[in-house]
Amino acid sequence: MSEHHTSNLIVMANRIGQFFESMPDRPEALMGIANHIRKFWEPRMRAEFQRLMDDPAQPEVRDIVRQAWNAHRALLCEALPAPT
Repeated sequence: MSEHHTSNLIVMANRIGQFFESMPDRPEALMGIANHIRKFWEPRMRAEFQRLMDDPAQPEVRDIVRQAWNAHRALLCEALPAPT
């Protein structure tokens, strides 16, 4: 995917994280982020974001998004296309 598309995924993920960050129940917020990404992002988008999350040097992603991804990785990685 293009660098522009990759940066858009980060921006979108951070906006989702920002919305859920104000929730007082952290586990519920993490599940909300995961559910939103699972429901509204197509598998190719999630596959690309998985690649980004596997890069420990990816500092641009909010901590809450990274926590949600790690906590609900199995849900988010269901039915992803094979890496190319």
